[in-house]
This record gives sequence, C-alpha cells and structure tokens, in this order.
Amino acid sequence: MAVDIASSLGVGSGINTTQLVSDLTSATYDPKIEAVNTRASTNNARISALASAKSSLSTFSTALTELLKSTSYNGQPVSNDTSVATVSLISGGVPKGLPAQLEVQQLAKAQVLQSATLADTTTVAGTGSLTLTVGTTTKTITLASPNNTLADLASAINASDAGVTASIVKDQNGARIVIKGETGLAKAFTLTANGDADTDLQRFTWDGTTGGLTRSQTAQNALIKIDNVAMEFGTNEVSGAIPYVRIDLNKAAPGTLVTLATDQPTSSMSDLVQEFVTAYNNLKTSLNSATQRASDGSTVGLLSTDSGVREMARRLSTLTSTPLATTGTYRTLADLGVRTERDGTLTVDTAKLNAALAADPEGVTQMLNPTVSSTANPGIAGALKSVTDYLNGTDGPLAASKAVYDKLQTSLSKQLEKLDSARSDYSAQLTKTYSAMQSRLLQFKATQSYLEQQIAAWNNTGNN
Repeated sequence: MAVDIASSLGVGSGINTTQLVSDLTSATYDPKIEAVNTRASTNNARISALASAKSSLSTFSTALTELLKSTSYNGQPVSNDTSVATVSLISGGVPKGLPAQLEVQQLAKAQVLQSATLADTTTVAGTGSLTLTVGTTTKTITLASPNNTLADLASAINASDAGVTASIVKDQNGARIVIKGETGLAKAFTLTANGDADTDLQRFTWDGTTGGLTRSQTAQNALIKIDNVAMEFGTNEVSGAIPYVRIDLNKAAPGTLVTLATDQPTSSMSDLVQEFVTAYNNLKTSLNSATQRASDGSTVGLLSTDSGVREMARRLSTLTSTPLATTGTYRTLADLGVRTERDGTLTVDTAKLNAALAADPEGVTQMLNPTVSSTANPGIAGALKSVTDYLNGTDGPLAASKAVYDKLQTSLSKQLEKLDSARSDYSAQLTKTYSAMQSRLLQFKATQSYLEQQIAAWNNTGNN
C-alpha cells in the first residue's frame, strides 16, 4: 500500500513529491547521522590506537624481559696461572669467596697395575675366576677355554663395568695387560684369585700390597689449599671448594699460590643499558606520535587527549629515576648516565656509565640483574613489572580509557538506531501528508472538470 501511495505522488499536482519527500528527509536527518558516524569512526580509531599503544607496551616489556634473561650477570671466574689450575662457572648461582689463593700440593692419581710380558695377545692367560674389588663393589672375572687368552682377560675385566679399564700394550718384547682405575684413594682396587683359578691365572692378581701384577702407579687424592685451608678430593675436577666455581687441577705446584678471581661482566652490562634505551625509545616514539599536539595546542594525535596514555607515558618516564637498589652509590638508571631528553626519549652518557661500571661493577650488576626482585631492591625487572602491572591492571589507566571509549561507542550506536528510526518515521509521515494532498487535488480536478462540462452544456443550450 505504501508503495502505491509513494508511486502516485505527484499525479494530481504535477510536482515530484516522491523526490520532495526524499530531499526533505535527507536535509533533516543526514547531517545528524553523518555527525554521529564521524564521531563513531573517530572513536573506533581511538580504540585501535589505544590497543596499539598497549601492544607497544607489551612488546617493550617482552623485549626487555628477554634481554634481561639473555644477559650474563655472573662474572666469570679466572685463574692467573692456567698451567696449574683453570676455573669455570657452575650454573645456578653466583661465585662466592673470590678472590682466593689456591695452592695445588698434589694431583689426584689413579691406581695402575701391569702384568709381566707375554708372547702375544693370544697367549693363554689361565682358567678359573678372579674377584675384582673396587671400594665396596665386587665383580667376578671368569675365564674358560677356549676364551681364555690375554685379550679375553682384558675384555672380561672391561665387561664387568667395575670402574676399571683394561688394555693390552704391545712392544718389541711382547704383550702386557695394563689395568687402570679412576682417580682417588677410594677407587683403589684389588684382583684376588678364587679357588678355581689355575696357576697361570694367578699371575694376574694384586691384593693391595703384592701379587702377580706390578703396581706402576698408586692411587692418591688431590691435596690443595684455598686461602691456606687444606682440602682433599678424589678427582682433579674440584667442585664445592668455592661455591659455583669448578677448579680443574692441571699440575702440582707446592709452594706456588695461584690467584682465583672474578672477571666482572662490565661489557654485557654496558650493552644491556644501551639496548634498554633503544627499546624504550621505540616505545616512546610510538607514544609521541599518538599523543602529539599542534604548535597552537590543537589536537593532532588520536590519543592526544587520552588520560590513560598520558599516565602511561608518565609512569614509563619514572623508570630512570626509580631506585633499583637501596644501597650503594649507584641506585638509579640516571646514576648510570641514562638521561631523559626534551621529547621524552633517552640517551646514554657513555663516559658516566663506564665510570660507574669501573667504580662498582658488582653493585651495577646486581642493580640490573632480573633475579633481584625484592621490594627494597627491585632491580630493573622489578621496576618494570611494577609499572606494567599498574598500567595493565583491571582498574588501571589503560582499562579506564578503554571503558570510556566502549561506553561512548555503545551510546553512539544507540543514537544511530534512534536517528534511523526517526528518519523512517519522518519519511513515512511526509509521504502520508503529500498523499492526502494529492487525493484532494484529484477531487478538486474532478469537480473542476464536471463544472466545466456543465457550463459548456449551458452555453450550448442558450445558443440553441
């Protein structure tokens, strides 16, 4: 019915009232709808810009966290005489007790036994069994014909997996079996004949003092002194003498003191500060673009009036002045030469940073170390976490800004719905009004036509 009415508009008057209704409706409501759509578009852009700012913060935080994790904070232990001893870091902690003085009085050695020379490796070693004892471990070594040669004896000892190694040594005089244990007194071993061992097999025995074998090297422990404290170890790879430091003993040097110290990681700390500044500046540049204003104070950036992002920028700027430690000369990044420029970006005074690292390398390292997370000494990781937790909190400034934009978007959507509904109602009302007008015009035209016909008839009658 509405289509019929709309299509009939203008029939009586000759005026295109359909176009008139459309023009009047557009003139009344299009500017209002366009204004709301513009606000909604701008608001959507701000929501996207806010999400981008939050993402940039997350990227900065993640990048810095990974940077902190990958940086070496532990100084590497060093020896001033590697011919006597070398040192290395044991992961899991920080070396303690350095520098220290080391004296290597004696190296740990392994017991070595050798047999008399036989004709060849295929010479029969004997028949029966031997008992191999290493500490509290005992193994039975059994030989039976035809697998009872000198080579078979070496194979049987090795197969026992008792912690000793048997090998065949050959020279111009013939072949011998050499049996070697592990270093240390606790690894000394014996080979004793059992009741079924024949005379030939008894040539390969050692009771700890005498036997058919000859002892070419006696087992002994390593004897060292650290800061004149005597210590004894069953190996030349010493762990436990200095926390988180492994000492490899290379030769005995009684009376010679070797200095063990820590080489502070000043280079990695300098790189860390520089890379922190680079990552921070990338974030700050992004925020500056989103919040910039024109020279006359008018807004330019989508978030130039956003209080949440302004608070974000303010909080981040405090990282350089936030105490990362409560003791020592150097407590803040500013103390290390990190300077804030007029645009909010950071620069590094390299000379000041190098001076700090030279004066107190351990203090600077601990200040930057991510494992330092106490409230009193948060370190750079703790300070960053405090800032990001606040900014990203459910009641934080970024969430508050997002809530404002979401609320406005909901309001604008409702306004558009109302305007669309009002526009349709207005158009329908105009259509109805002009339809009624056209109906009356048609009636008037019909009356006019009737009257004209009557007048014409009257005129014709008078003429007749």
